[in-house]
Amino acid sequence: MAKIFKVTLKRSMIACSQTQRETIRCLGLKKRHHSAEVLDNPANRGQILKVQHLIDVEVIKK
Repeated sequence: MAKIFKVTLKRSMIACSQTQRETIRCLGLKKRHHSAEVLDNPANRGQILKVQHLIDVEVIKK
């Protein structure tokens, strides 16, 4: 069984760098309070760590 993360954008991207904006878009988030589900793999974990101050992460077991 693979773990799935539910990520929610909690903070605005106004003062973020361009690379952080691109990371948020790659995670599937578009605007504040928008949620997306991403698979647990090393690439996604690195993206989550890069913008951890902007998002909220929950673990969903499926």
